[in-house]
Parts: sequence; structure tokens; C-alpha cells
Amino acid sequence: MNKLQNGSDIRGVALEGINGEKVNLTPDIAKQIGNAFIIWLREKTKREKNLKIAIGMDSRLSGPALKNALIKAITKTGCDIYDCGLASTPAMFMTTITEPYLCDGAIMLTASHLPFNRNGMKFFSREGGLNSSDITQVLRYAQNSIFQKDSIVGKIEKIDFMSIYSSLFTEKIKREVNSSIDYEKPLKGLKILVDAGNGAGGFYAEQVLKPLGADISGSQFLTPDGYFPNHIPNPEDKEAMQSVQEAVLSNNADIGIIFDTDVDRAAIVDSKGNAINRNELIALSAAIVLREMPNSYIVTDSITSDGLAYFIEKVLNGKHHRYKRGYKNVINEAIRLNENAMPCALAIETSGHAALKENYFLDDGAYLVTKIIIEAARLALENKTLDNLIAQLPKPKESEEFRVRILENDFRAYGTSIIVELEEYARFVDGWSIVPNNHEGIRIACAKDKGDGWFLLRLSLHDPVIPINIESNIAGGVAIIAIELFSFLKKFKKIELP
Repeated sequence: MNKLQNGSDIRGVALEGINGEKVNLTPDIAKQIGNAFIIWLREKTKREKNLKIAIGMDSRLSGPALKNALIKAITKTGCDIYDCGLASTPAMFMTTITEPYLCDGAIMLTASHLPFNRNGMKFFSREGGLNSSDITQVLRYAQNSIFQKDSIVGKIEKIDFMSIYSSLFTEKIKREVNSSIDYEKPLKGLKILVDAGNGAGGFYAEQVLKPLGADISGSQFLTPDGYFPNHIPNPEDKEAMQSVQEAVLSNNADIGIIFDTDVDRAAIVDSKGNAINRNELIALSAAIVLREMPNSYIVTDSITSDGLAYFIEKVLNGKHHRYKRGYKNVINEAIRLNENAMPCALAIETSGHAALKENYFLDDGAYLVTKIIIEAARLALENKTLDNLIAQLPKPKESEEFRVRILENDFRAYGTSIIVELEEYARFVDGWSIVPNNHEGIRIACAKDKGDGWFLLRLSLHDPVIPINIESNIAGGVAIIAIELFSFLKKFKKIELP
């Protein structure tokens, strides 16, 4: 059971089809985990009776079988089920706070952008997504296989929650654009295409953009297909981004939107075909929220660029707080800052996970896109476009990520020892300076004659890997930095250098 935990999610192999990957997330396992979630939720809410649970799934082939197994197990505990069918992960949280449903908990069947044979689960209570420690407890209950049963079997009701969820966005766009020309069709005149990657995000084109007057022609891969035949639904994937960029240019669209499979992440393409993802997406999001909440903290993960820090602090007059990788890490850090009277409006990872204070700190790709669409509609009235907002964002000349594999069984201890030795070594390298207030691994600033940039060496959250991110402001700078760093790493015999 423990091998199914992936931070604050559960992920496993649900189907045969890839050599060497044995199925470990079966319908029977799903029953045990669903039952265990009810045990955890009853302890959390201190309620034994009348719990309501929403269940949704993305387009994965294994989704229906796992969903039916969950429903069967959970109704036997006496809980009622709202079967939401094809849904997005953020929508499942919204079932817990939206009338008339007000569910006590929710489960989303998804494995994000992973291959077709994978699946997993994300869990919510009314307080938000479960943390890693909560998932550990749920799996501990599941391991014990203590099945709860009630004399009364819970009811099952199929609902179209995605229509309700979509209406939240349509009303928000109408209200905040507040068009004096056509209040009901504030996106009229804008051509916006959506690439759902055959995941669950097609609703945004058909149920949000189109009713508001947007021209959605050119949208692609909206039909759910668990084989993901066109490209991986992942805003970080180069092939996926290239696909939507080409679609924007060939269709003369104003904006392109790409979602990951379960719609908790997104990226944008502007009218010139430029990708607005990673640092650019953070910059654009910060530009929007800092106008609404000046001087706010913006929490990001550890691999964001020096140029982004400059843009947030010097151009936008915000406060940049670089923290650890992991979307729950940045979200929880943003919540902590607010609790300590340090106002924070946005927590966002370079992967595209973005959570806003105004939206329950829920990482919701569709909500972030909605904020951006509202801004695009306002800018259009001034004959401006989204790229105007990030025109002053400095961009590195080169950027690269290397992944160094650790061959030692206790990879975490071995990787930590490398970081400790590198920190000591770096103190004596001319032109290297250790960046202070770094919360993950070690970040080194490199002088102009040493590559004119920076690198971050850290441990992967879950895998026996040391990711190394390098950026430089000069051509050939990444190589200069990498050669010096790798000369240090060569002495470690239990790593595999690329």
C-alpha cells in the first residue's frame, strides 16, 4: 500500500500494457482505499452517519472500473454518493462547498499527465486537499483491511456537476469584464482555442468560452480518450506545447489554452504563438493578482529564475518567496504566510499548479485561466494583449535541466551527503556564491566569468534522482556552469551522470 503514495496523491499502475509495469492499483485495492478514506473522514469530522461523498474521474481507461469499485465499497459503509462522472480535480473540491451538495468529502480518480496505464486518487475534505501525512494514514487503514459496513446501504445519485462548476466561471467572467457593449457575451470578438489533450478539460471550451461569445474554432483534442493519442496532456511537455502553439498560429487565434488531464494545471499561448508557461505564467499571474492585492507575497517553487524574482519585486513591487518543489508545499507555505500576517495572494509552481487565496488556495487550472481570460478581454478593449503585461520580464539566454540518477539503495541519505559536501566545496570556488534563504537543496549564483547565471541542485521529492537546473544570461553559459559542477560530482561513484 505504501508504494501507492506519491506525496499527497495516490498513484499506481491500473492496466497492463507497458512492459515491466505490474498492475498494483486494482478495483479491490480501490475498495480498500475508499473504505479507509471513510474511516479517516469520520475521525476528522467526528460524524459516523449521513456522510456525503462526491466521486469523479478523468478520461483514463481504468476510471470506470475503479470508480464503480469505490462506489460499491463506500455505499456499504452507509455513505451517500454523488457520481459526477467525467470531471476535473478542482471541481471535486468544489462539491464540498457548493449548495445544494455540500459534500463531506470527495475523491478524484486521476494520475495527472502519466501514461494511459496509470491511475490514482486525490482526496478532499471541506478544508481542502489531504496532505501527505493524511494519505499515509489512509493507506495505513487500507493496509489493515478493516472494512466498515452499515445496515443501511448509501444512495447513489448521478449529477452533472461540471455544468454547475462551469457556470461559476461564466458568471465570474461576465461580472468582472462588465462589458458595456454586450454584458452577456463579453468574449465576443476573441478567438480562443483550447487543447484538452483528450483529458477532462474540453468542458472549458464548450461550457465556458462558447456561451460567452468566444470563437472556439481551432480547439483540439476535446474528446476524452484515455489512450491520449495526440500528445501527453501536460503543459510542461515540449511536444504538447508545440502542438497548441502551432494551432494558435494556423488558426489566427488570440489565445491558446492547454490543460493537463485533470485540469489542475494549465498554460497559455499568446497570439504570436509564444508559450506562456513556467516562469512566464508565474509572471503573468503575479502581474494580475498584484494589481488586485498590492505588495503581496508570491510563493513559488525552488527552480524559478532570477529574472522572475526581479520582475515580481522590482517591476511589480511584490514580494517573491521562493520555496520547495511540490504543489502542496507551496500552497501550505502560502497559507502559513497569511496566518502569520504576511499577506500572500498566490502560490504557484513552474509546473503550472496555481492556487489563489481568493479561491480557497485550490490549485485550479481553469480558475487561473479564467483570471487570465478576464484580463485579456479587458486589454482587448484597450487594443492591448497579454504579452504587454510581461514585456519587462528578463529572460535567460539559456536554460537546462539535468537529471542525475542515484544508484544507492538509501538514495535520500546519499543525495543529502552530496548536497552537504557541495555546500562546503562551493565556499572555496571563486565566482560561486551560495544563495541565502534557499529552502531546498543548494542554489549557487555564478559570476559573469563563471557562466553568468545560477544553478540549483536538489533531491527529487520521490525518486532516486538529483535534478539540476541551470540558467545563464550568455550563450554557452550553461555548459560553463555544468562543466565545473560535474567535475565536482565525478568523485561520487554511486551516481549516473548524464
